[in-house]
Amino acid sequence: MINPLRWLKVQKAYAHCDIPCGIYDPISAKIAAQTVQKMVLRIEALEHGHDAGTANTMSRYVAVKEQHAELCKHELRVLWADYTWPNTDPNEIASKFNAALKLAGQCKQTVSMENAENLVAAIDDIATVFWGTKGVEYSDPNAAVRYGA
Repeated sequence: MINPLRWLKVQKAYAHCDIPCGIYDPISAKIAAQTVQKMVLRIEALEHGHDAGTANTMSRYVAVKEQHAELCKHELRVLWADYTWPNTDPNEIASKFNAALKLAGQCKQTVSMENAENLVAAIDDIATVFWGTKGVEYSDPNAAVRYGA
């Protein structure tokens, strides 16, 4: 059977959401940032032995930290570029996103709880502005429970 996508020369698209769907929420970036933070916590707490099990666990923690830092960057870029940011100063918004994106990059480069905490705080700052554009006061009452012990 002939694949109609091949016949029509349709290419697969990857985006959220270039239609645009109009559904935006900084929470996905925050969950990714909290995952980075949790992986840093686990890396720092890991007994640094020279056995295969420890090396395996460390590599898995690092891989998840890297993936979620990149996911955080993706979610931030989509929110920045696709949301219209009504009644806000474009330079202020650009500055907030630039800082958060740089922090996410630093979280990939380092194992730093300070960087991870600053990334979560930067996303909370962006979320405060985002929800303010909708006339809603931002809060994340489940943040501590989501992050866990």
